[in-house]
Amino acid sequence: MMDLGRLRALHAVAVHGSVGGAAAALGFTPSAISQQISKLERETRTTLLERQGRGVALTDAARRLADTAEHVLTLVEQAEVTLEEQRGLPFGRLLLAAFATGARGLLPGALAELRERCPELDVRLLEADPYPAADLVARGEVDLALVQDWPTVPLPVHEGVSRMELGIDPVDLLLHADHPLAELAVVPVARLRGQRWISVPSGNICHDWLVRTMREAGDEPDVVYQVGEFETQIALIAAGLGIGLVPRLGRGPLPPEVIARPVVPEPSRRVFVLWRTQTSRRPAITAALEAIRNHWVAR
Repeated sequence: MMDLGRLRALHAVAVHGSVGGAAAALGFTPSAISQQISKLERETRTTLLERQGRGVALTDAARRLADTAEHVLTLVEQAEVTLEEQRGLPFGRLLLAAFATGARGLLPGALAELRERCPELDVRLLEADPYPAADLVARGEVDLALVQDWPTVPLPVHEGVSRMELGIDPVDLLLHADHPLAELAVVPVARLRGQRWISVPSGNICHDWLVRTMREAGDEPDVVYQVGEFETQIALIAAGLGIGLVPRLGRGPLPPEVIARPVVPEPSRRVFVLWRTQTSRRPAITAALEAIRNHWVAR
């Protein structure tokens, strides 16, 4: 009989396209994933991975086995939900994905509450942008995802995925104190045309929102610095290198050189949690949603 953990490792490699991506999603090291695949190859007497340049590629046999593994893992998940529901107490592993500022600004308290209330629950955290996080939930690679989107750039939610709205995260214009726009108490979007922007990289939902917003204002934004961490963006703004729109959730105190100004129309992003509908009965899901909601309200 094939080992379930090894099937899970193969399925993760198929989903994420690399051993490293599978390791990050499952919370293991790449060497541990490679060992699992090697053992599965010996177990099945089949070559599953072939080296391709600096990475690996699944063989045809591996892809067929990965498809079967997806069905097996779905059945196992259903059985785990039933057992946990009958027991009435959260236990086992719960994998949570979250965007960076949500992980920093909301989850530390929620995860601490879960650890105290549910000592038999092994909660793992994976940082992920909303686009891949939503896909991970739909594919069963993570149990919950804390995500965000914008009214003008809604996040696609797959069929069979439920959501719990948390609320709105306001966004401020951050700029150097010597910037001409700093004299305004409120900055109209139209006044942002022709600026040098500091933003997250292309392909991120916040970047997509900035581009769409400025295009609607009649301007193609000049994003001169693309960096993932908002702290780095703020450091660049403090150096007078550009301006940025930075959400408040997870944002620490600003340097003295940086000031925040509201923008009209007011930009804000929506924050919510996703999980697979079929796992809604699982006590671990219920407990995690409650903890996240509690700390959103209390933040």
